[in-house]
Amino acid sequence: MDGPTSRFYTSQRLRLHYVDWGNPDAPPLLLVHGVRDHGRNWDGVARRLRKDWHILAPDLRGHGDSEWVNAGCYPTENYVYDIAQLIAQQKLAQLTIIGHSLGGNVSLRYAGLYPENVRKIIAIEGLSHSPKMLAAQRKIPVDQRLRAWIDQQRGLAARQPRRWATLDEAFQRMRDENKHLSEEQALHLTRYGVNPNEDGTYSWKFDNYLRAFPPVELPNEDATRLWSRVDCPTLLVYGKESWASNPVLDGRAAHFRSAEIVTLEGAGHWAHHDQFEAFMAAAEAFLAK
Repeated sequence: MDGPTSRFYTSQRLRLHYVDWGNPDAPPLLLVHGVRDHGRNWDGVARRLRKDWHILAPDLRGHGDSEWVNAGCYPTENYVYDIAQLIAQQKLAQLTIIGHSLGGNVSLRYAGLYPENVRKIIAIEGLSHSPKMLAAQRKIPVDQRLRAWIDQQRGLAARQPRRWATLDEAFQRMRDENKHLSEEQALHLTRYGVNPNEDGTYSWKFDNYLRAFPPVELPNEDATRLWSRVDCPTLLVYGKESWASNPVLDGRAAHFRSAEIVTLEGAGHWAHHDQFEAFMAAAEAFLAK
């Protein structure tokens, strides 16, 4: 089998998609993507690791080939529930997890809730907002934040998904989004990230409502408590050129019991794409310990 098999499972009445790379007798490895991304963004990682692992890569709700939420709101805790359901239904515990951005955040919260189920975890810029960003948000009164979110939701309700006349146009947009991507990477992400429309144009698969982040999130002290409950070896990866802050310098790494930090030079927020070989070297060394 060259590529993965598409499968579906149900969580909170939603039909959610994941791909299974086979090798079911090997230890389970879950790959969890970031916001407005999809499970096939992990194909390079999966092909490198599939001989030694049973790899599953879900499309989070509202993403890829998974169903969208009718309410148009995507709290992080619902993603955590979906991942918990996939792990429970497929009997994956104990497992190893690699998550990027939103997927890293979701995976770390799961590992804090169910530390007995996770052997190792790698989070690529998965700590969400930096302390500086959180402090700035807290300065905005809650009534103003909620009103701004309502206005944003109304705007998204009137917004139609962007249509690209050709696959090449969508590919160019993908390359514009991340200058580090090679032509091959950008084309792969585009092919699996769009759906053809009836008129022959293409639109991104993700729900437009994902552009509006929930106005109320888990309090910072609760998030850091979950991090402190992660009982397995943890690798925190971040790109030197990313907007994300260094978890050592901003103090967030100190909340983990056993965390290593890897900084990838020449990488932005998509560190596992931007410096693929460097990321894989760090990941494979960590997983082999």
